[in-house]
Amino acid sequence: MTERVAVYPGSFDPVTRGHEDIVRRALGFVDRVIVAVAHRRTQPKTGMFEIAERVDLIRTVFGDEPRVTATDFNGLLVDFARDNQVHIIIRGLRAVSDFEYEFQMALMNRQLYPEVETIFLAPDEHYSYLSASLVREIAALGGDIAQFVSPHVLEALRRKLSLPS
Repeated sequence: MTERVAVYPGSFDPVTRGHEDIVRRALGFVDRVIVAVAHRRTQPKTGMFEIAERVDLIRTVFGDEPRVTATDFNGLLVDFARDNQVHIIIRGLRAVSDFEYEFQMALMNRQLYPEVETIFLAPDEHYSYLSASLVREIAALGGDIAQFVSPHVLEALRRKLSLPS
């Protein structure tokens, strides 16, 4: 049987417990997940963490899971998927408001690469409100984010923001 490999693309700035939940649940129906950090030329904003830092954080968070790899990519997701012989894209949907954009992207990706399917996963209800941008904002304002990120990510955020441990 052919190995079922999925790609889970995103910015992951930083990787949160919600992202972890999606990846670990995807492993219930695929053999391997590639967490792919996108370089976003279409968005002028810069992230809190450099791309390489995000990839390293993801590798550390999933260090206990050999079926998860992390990398970065430039350009179209479908080109990355095709180049890596991936036929499944995993996307998380936190709210109904996410669906319209994600649905449009899924249809466009399938138009560009007919062999790809997108699978939408709803996060655990404990993470349905969680986003990386909220985590960054709470951390920057000195709030406690320990429940939203792994300990390694928490320490990285504290170092980045020069917050006490």
